[in-house]
Amino acid sequence: MLLVLSVSACGMFGDRDEVPLEQQEAQPIFEQAEARLENDRPDRAAELFLEVERLHPYSEWAQRALIMAAYSFHQDRDYENSRAAAQRFLDFYPAAEDAAYAQYLLALSYYDQIDQIGRDQGLTYQALQALRVVIERYPDSEYAASAILKFDLAFDHLAAKEMEIGRYYLRRENYTAAINRFRVVVEEFQTTSHTPEALLRLVEAYLALGLPQEAQTAAAILGHNFQASPFYDDAFRLLNDMELAPEATGEGWLRDVWRQTIRGAWL
Repeated sequence: MLLVLSVSACGMFGDRDEVPLEQQEAQPIFEQAEARLENDRPDRAAELFLEVERLHPYSEWAQRALIMAAYSFHQDRDYENSRAAAQRFLDFYPAAEDAAYAQYLLALSYYDQIDQIGRDQGLTYQALQALRVVIERYPDSEYAASAILKFDLAFDHLAAKEMEIGRYYLRRENYTAAINRFRVVVEEFQTTSHTPEALLRLVEAYLALGLPQEAQTAAAILGHNFQASPFYDDAFRLLNDMELAPEATGEGWLRDVWRQTIRGAWL
């Protein structure tokens, strides 16, 4: 008798999944998607959220489902589909309450891949652009502070890559190529943590090329802005060994940086 009742109950109250999605309302599908997300199945959750949007495009659930699909794809590290869903949300609902979050997810779809891209910095630049949109377009949102932090970290990451390549050239005594890389850090990434070392490496490279005035100017900038840095101590010793002192001499791009430094317009 118990077995018969159990079978009957299953027939009456079977799993919703057995009912074709096309025959279900938006809310039940949405709730199934949430359940998949809670059970660590973000891939399946994303598919179901998109089904809500497809089957019930004009319902109140469609907008919520689309942003949840973007989130689910991101949880599954499917960054391309997360980005596509977030962008579609922004295209369809630009004034929605979740627009800031959609833009933030779009930025994260680039940012979270930065450590996976080796020497290709294209995604880092795209992350910076998308994060800038969050900061400028949604300054009062709850995502702005996080976007600012990630922007600074991504910016620092670009400078770190330039330093890595510059050191590579410096070790191989390709001083001109090394100087070009360190110059990029000094001129374009001057607010990052890598600037003091870039100035020290410029001192090393210019001394190796027999260009003491440029080396002295780089050391002068380093001493003016980062005198407490151990990189300045190293630069000072290098110059002292050659009976030189950190001072702005000669002309050139470093002298321009020095003038900006004195005016307080560099950092």
